[in-house]
Amino acid sequence: MQYGFAIDQRTCIGCHACTVACKTEHQVPLGQFRTWVKYVDSGEFPTTTRDFGVMRCNHCTDAPCVKICPTQALFKRDDGIVDFDNSRCIGCKSCMQACPYDAIYIDEDTHTAAKCNFCAHRVDQGLEPACVVVCPTESIWVGDLDDPESAISQFVASTPTQVRAPEQKTGPNVHYVGASPMVLEPLAAPVDDTYIWAQPDRLRLAVKTDLVMDPETKARTTLNTAHPRPWGWMVSTYLWTKGVAAGAMMLAGLALLFGVTGGAVGDVAAPLVAMAGLLATAVLLIADLKRPERFWMLIFKPNPTSWLFRGGAVLGIAAALTFGWFVSGLLGADSMIRYLAAPNVLLGVLTAGYTAFLFKQAEGRDLWQNPLLFWHLLAQAFMVGSGALLVLSLVLSYGDLGTTMLVGLLVGAVAHLAFVGLELRGHHSTANAAAGVTIMTGGRYGQTLQTSIGIAALTAVLALVGLVTDTLWLGAVGGVLAQVALLMYEHVFVRAGQEVPLS
Repeated sequence: MQYGFAIDQRTCIGCHACTVACKTEHQVPLGQFRTWVKYVDSGEFPTTTRDFGVMRCNHCTDAPCVKICPTQALFKRDDGIVDFDNSRCIGCKSCMQACPYDAIYIDEDTHTAAKCNFCAHRVDQGLEPACVVVCPTESIWVGDLDDPESAISQFVASTPTQVRAPEQKTGPNVHYVGASPMVLEPLAAPVDDTYIWAQPDRLRLAVKTDLVMDPETKARTTLNTAHPRPWGWMVSTYLWTKGVAAGAMMLAGLALLFGVTGGAVGDVAAPLVAMAGLLATAVLLIADLKRPERFWMLIFKPNPTSWLFRGGAVLGIAAALTFGWFVSGLLGADSMIRYLAAPNVLLGVLTAGYTAFLFKQAEGRDLWQNPLLFWHLLAQAFMVGSGALLVLSLVLSYGDLGTTMLVGLLVGAVAHLAFVGLELRGHHSTANAAAGVTIMTGGRYGQTLQTSIGIAALTAVLALVGLVTDTLWLGAVGGVLAQVALLMYEHVFVRAGQEVPLS
C-alpha cells in the first residue's frame, strides 16, 4: 500500500486554497508552509506565460529523511505515508539536508521538524487531506497508488506524469500532470528580483547571482517559499575540531605502531588534544540542536540506520579510548599505550571519516555526495592533527616524532589540495552538484576559497622546508596556518552545499 498524490497542473489556477487549508488544519506558523504554490514566469512582456506548481513532501518510497533521522522522529507508516512524531525530534535538521524537495522546515513554535504528513489524522478517520477537500478545480488526486482499482492509480496509469528530482531515486509519490519543467526543476528558473506579493528571502536573492537564467525562456521564479540554510558555523567548526582530534589520534597511534617514540607529545599531548577536540565537537553538535535538552534521545531512542547516531557512538568510543591513552601516558604505562595504539588509529579513521557517510545520507545536497569525501576527510585530519601536535612540540618533548609530524602535515596538506582540485575541476554527476561548485567558486565565496587554497599551499611548503632542513618551528607555523586553511574551506563547502535550490 502506498498513498500518494497526483496534481493536475493543467487545471490548477494557483488560488492557494490548498496552502490556506493546510495552514489552518495544522496551525502552521506565519511564513512557513507544508504545502505551497510556486509561480514561474517565462518570456518578456507582452508575450509572457505563468506556470504553477504545488510543492510538498513526496512521501517517498525510499524516504531519505527517515533513514537519516537519528531518533526515529520521522517514520514511514504501513500505508506509505511519511509521518513524524515531534515529541522525539531533537531539531538536528539532518532531515532537511536529506530531503531533495525542500519539503521539511523547523516549526517556529515547537522548534521541531515539520512537513506535509498527508493529513494522516484525517486519513485514519476515512477522510481526505484538507488540501484535496478545498481544491475548487479538483486538481489534487489522492489515494493508494499500489491499488490498480483506485481512481488515482488509474489516472496515473492513463495520463503522462512527471515527478520531481527523479535522479535522486527516492521513489517520489507526488505525480504531476502537465507541469512545466521550469517549475519542477529548481535550477531552471532563478528567483526574480521581486516576487508578485513579497520579496524573495535574502538567501535566494544571493544565490541568484551564481545561477544563470536561460536566455531563451527567460524563466524566473516569481513566488516560492524561503530557502533557509539549516547548518551554519557550528557544523563547519565541528568538521575542524573533529579533524584535529582524529588527526592527533591517527598520527600518534601510527607512530607507536611503527616503533617511533613520541615523548610527552605522543604519550600525553596527543590524547589530550584528541579529548579536547572530541569535547568541542560534542558541545558544538548539541548546541546546534533546536531542542538541545533532548539530546539524550540520540542515545536512548536511536535510529540505528542514521549516521548521526552512528557518528555519536564513534565519538563516544573514541573519547573513552583517548582517555585511557591519556591516563596511561601520565602513569608512564608504555605497554598499555602500545596496546591502545591500533584501536586509536582505527577510531581516528572512523572519527575523521564517518561524516562522509552522514553527508551521503544528506541526499538533497549533491555537492556532499563526492565518493572521495571519506579520503578527503582523512587528509584534512592528518593536516590539522599534525599541525596541532607540531605547535605543542615547541614546548614539550617529542622523542623521534618530529619527522613523523612534518610528514603528516606535508602529506595531509598536499592531499587536501589534490582533493579540492578534483572537487572543483572534476566531472559532476548532477546539475545540483555542479551548481554547488559554481557557488563555491562564485563571487560570494570565491575569494575565501582561493585564500584557503593559498594558505594550504603555504602550509605544504613550510612543512617541506622544515622536513628538508630539520626545522621544527617552520612546521609549527605551518601547523597554525593549517587550522586557518581548513576552517575557511569548511565554511565555504558547508554553506555552498546547502544553497543550491531544491524547490
